[in-house]
Amino acid sequence: MANDMNTQDDQALADEWAAALEETGDAQVDIDALLAADTASSANNRLPMEEFGGVPKSNEPVSLQGPNLDVILDIPVSISMEVGSTDINIRNLLQLNQGSVIELDRLAGEPLDVLVNGTLIAHGEVVVVNEKFGIRLTDVISPSERIKKLR
Repeated sequence: MANDMNTQDDQALADEWAAALEETGDAQVDIDALLAADTASSANNRLPMEEFGGVPKSNEPVSLQGPNLDVILDIPVSISMEVGSTDINIRNLLQLNQGSVIELDRLAGEPLDVLVNGTLIAHGEVVVVNEKFGIRLTDVISPSERIKKLR
């Protein structure tokens, strides 16, 4: 009996789709043909990309000289400061409430990690500027070291 209901529902849905497709009439378009035409026309209209040098193979310092980097200088990135971290099980996580203390893997007074899009770029210490928290960078990781960490 349930199988008959599913068959009837499937048939009703198929009938609705058929009616909707009939209403479109000549407006129905071959999507594959459109995509192929769009790909061919965009290939002809593409501007040549500026060549960027590859990642340096040696320990040479990375500089901003060379290709025009203005195209990427306005891209927003997420910067965050990490005080420390720890692993806890879900039972303990669910028991946390206001006033709970979580022990981290860092000692008091150790520098914080400064992360850009999740990549460590510097270490720093917390400061207060105009009643707002800030961070003073104490050690910035060199660009060549950052590139090595990406590999």
